Amino acid sequence: MVVYTVGTFDLLHVGHLALLEYCKTLGDTFAVGVASDEIVNLYKPNVPIITLDQRVEMLNALHCVDLVRPYHELEYVSACKELNVDIFVIGEDWGDKPHNLAVEAYLEAAGKKIVQVSYNPRTSSTKIKQRVIDQNYAIVQIPPSVVEDMLHASA
Repeated sequence: MVVYTVGTFDLLHVGHLALLEYCKTLGDTFAVGVASDEIVNLYKPNVPIITLDQRVEMLNALHCVDLVRPYHELEYVSACKELNVDIFVIGEDWGDKPHNLAVEAYLEAAGKKIVQVSYNPRTSSTKIKQRVIDQNYAIVQIPPSVVEDMLHASA
Protein backbone atom coordinates (compact mmCIF):
# COMPACT_ATOMS: atom_id res chain seq x y z
CA MET A 1 0.00 0.00 0.00
CA VAL A 2 1.25 3.45 -0.97
CA VAL A 3 0.38 6.33 1.36
CA TYR A 4 0.73 9.94 0.23
CA THR A 5 0.35 13.29 1.96
CA VAL A 6 1.20 16.83 0.96
CA GLY A 7 2.25 19.97 2.78
CA THR A 8 4.69 22.80 3.20
CA PHE A 9 6.69 21.32 6.10
CA ASP A 10 8.32 24.63 6.93
CA LEU A 11 10.08 24.77 10.30
CA LEU A 12 9.78 21.02 10.80
CA HIS A 13 8.37 20.34 14.28
CA VAL A 14 6.83 17.60 16.45
CA GLY A 15 3.39 18.13 14.92
CA HIS A 16 4.83 17.34 11.50
CA LEU A 17 6.69 14.36 12.92
CA ALA A 18 3.53 12.95 14.53
CA LEU A 19 1.66 13.28 11.21
CA LEU A 20 4.46 11.68 9.20
CA GLU A 21 4.92 8.80 11.62
CA TYR A 22 1.16 8.16 11.62
CA CYS A 23 1.06 8.14 7.81
CA LYS A 24 3.83 5.54 7.72
CA THR A 25 1.69 3.17 9.84
CA LEU A 26 -1.03 3.19 7.16
CA GLY A 27 0.93 1.40 4.45
CA ASP A 28 4.16 -0.08 3.16
CA THR A 29 5.49 2.92 1.25
CA PHE A 30 5.04 6.49 2.43
CA ALA A 31 5.52 9.40 0.01
CA VAL A 32 5.42 13.09 0.90
CA GLY A 33 4.61 15.90 -1.50
CA VAL A 34 6.31 19.17 -0.59
CA ALA A 35 4.87 22.44 -1.91
CA SER A 36 7.25 24.78 -3.68
CA ASP A 37 7.50 28.37 -2.48
CA GLU A 38 5.40 29.51 -5.46
CA ILE A 39 2.62 27.07 -4.58
CA VAL A 40 2.65 28.05 -0.90
CA ASN A 41 2.37 31.69 -1.90
CA LEU A 42 -0.93 30.88 -3.66
CA TYR A 43 -2.68 30.02 -0.40
CA LYS A 44 -0.58 31.55 2.41
CA PRO A 45 0.47 35.19 2.88
CA ASN A 46 4.19 34.40 3.18
CA VAL A 47 6.52 31.95 1.49
CA PRO A 48 8.28 29.41 3.72
CA ILE A 49 11.28 30.43 5.78
CA ILE A 50 13.15 27.21 4.94
CA THR A 51 13.96 26.76 1.25
CA LEU A 52 12.34 23.94 -0.72
CA ASP A 53 15.58 22.02 -1.19
CA GLN A 54 16.28 22.12 2.56
CA ARG A 55 12.70 21.04 3.41
CA VAL A 56 13.09 18.12 1.00
CA GLU A 57 16.44 17.22 2.55
CA MET A 58 15.03 17.22 6.09
CA LEU A 59 12.07 15.04 5.10
CA ASN A 60 14.35 12.62 3.24
CA ALA A 61 16.37 12.20 6.44
CA LEU A 62 13.37 10.87 8.39
CA HIS A 63 13.12 7.10 8.73
CA CYS A 64 9.34 7.14 8.38
CA VAL A 65 9.47 8.80 4.94
CA ASP A 66 10.27 6.63 1.92
CA LEU A 67 9.94 9.18 -0.88
CA VAL A 68 9.83 12.98 -1.07
CA ARG A 69 8.33 14.62 -4.13
CA PRO A 70 8.32 18.42 -4.53
CA TYR A 71 5.37 19.80 -6.46
CA HIS A 72 5.19 23.01 -8.45
CA GLU A 73 1.53 22.99 -9.52
CA LEU A 74 -1.50 23.14 -7.26
CA GLU A 75 -2.93 19.76 -8.22
CA TYR A 76 -2.54 16.30 -6.74
CA VAL A 77 -4.04 13.89 -9.28
CA SER A 78 -0.85 13.47 -11.32
CA ALA A 79 1.20 12.50 -8.25
CA CYS A 80 -1.49 10.06 -7.10
CA LYS A 81 -1.43 8.44 -10.55
CA GLU A 82 2.38 8.36 -10.82
CA LEU A 83 2.81 6.91 -7.34
CA ASN A 84 -0.23 4.59 -7.59
CA VAL A 85 -1.46 5.96 -4.27
CA ASP A 86 -3.79 3.77 -2.21
CA ILE A 87 -4.32 6.19 0.69
CA PHE A 88 -4.19 9.97 0.50
CA VAL A 89 -3.87 11.66 3.91
CA ILE A 90 -5.32 15.15 4.27
CA GLY A 91 -5.41 17.64 7.13
CA GLU A 92 -8.37 19.15 8.92
CA ASP A 93 -8.03 22.36 6.88
CA TRP A 94 -8.45 20.54 3.54
CA GLY A 95 -11.42 22.53 2.22
CA ASP A 96 -13.28 22.38 -1.07
CA LYS A 97 -10.97 24.12 -3.52
CA PRO A 98 -11.07 22.80 -7.12
CA HIS A 99 -7.68 21.05 -6.84
CA ASN A 100 -8.87 19.27 -3.67
CA LEU A 101 -12.18 18.23 -5.23
CA ALA A 102 -10.37 16.95 -8.33
CA VAL A 103 -8.15 14.56 -6.38
CA GLU A 104 -11.06 13.44 -4.21
CA ALA A 105 -13.07 12.58 -7.34
CA TYR A 106 -10.11 10.74 -8.87
CA LEU A 107 -9.43 8.72 -5.72
CA GLU A 108 -13.10 7.82 -5.26
CA ALA A 109 -13.42 6.70 -8.89
CA ALA A 110 -10.26 4.61 -8.54
CA GLY A 111 -11.50 2.97 -5.32
CA LYS A 112 -8.76 4.58 -3.24
CA LYS A 113 -9.04 5.87 0.31
CA ILE A 114 -8.80 9.37 1.83
CA VAL A 115 -7.88 9.66 5.50
CA GLN A 116 -8.39 13.00 7.22
CA VAL A 117 -6.33 13.75 10.33
CA SER A 118 -6.45 16.42 13.00
CA TYR A 119 -3.37 18.52 13.55
CA ASN A 120 -1.33 18.30 16.70
CA PRO A 121 -2.54 21.20 18.87
CA ARG A 122 0.79 21.44 20.72
CA THR A 123 2.59 23.30 17.98
CA SER A 124 2.55 24.64 14.45
CA SER A 125 4.92 26.51 12.18
CA THR A 126 2.71 29.57 12.62
CA LYS A 127 3.03 29.38 16.41
CA ILE A 128 6.80 28.96 16.17
CA LYS A 129 7.08 31.97 13.85
CA GLN A 130 4.86 33.98 16.19
CA ARG A 131 7.04 33.12 19.19
CA VAL A 132 10.17 34.23 17.31
CA ILE A 133 8.47 37.50 16.34
CA ASP A 134 7.30 38.09 19.91
CA GLN A 135 10.78 37.47 21.31
CA ASN A 136 12.42 39.65 18.69
CA TYR A 137 10.03 42.55 19.28
CA ALA A 138 10.41 42.21 23.03
CA ILE A 139 14.16 42.63 22.66
CA VAL A 140 13.91 45.84 20.63
CA GLN A 141 11.03 47.07 22.80
CA ILE A 142 8.52 47.90 20.09
CA PRO A 143 5.23 49.01 21.66
CA PRO A 144 2.62 46.21 21.77
CA SER A 145 0.17 48.24 19.66
CA VAL A 146 2.70 48.41 16.80
CA VAL A 147 3.39 44.68 17.03
CA GLU A 148 -0.36 43.99 16.99
CA ASP A 149 -0.82 46.13 13.85
CA MET A 150 2.05 44.33 12.11
CA LEU A 151 0.68 40.90 12.97
CA HIS A 152 -2.79 41.72 11.67
CA ALA A 153 -1.33 43.11 8.46
CA SER A 154 0.56 39.86 7.75
CA ALA A 155 -2.34 37.52 8.60
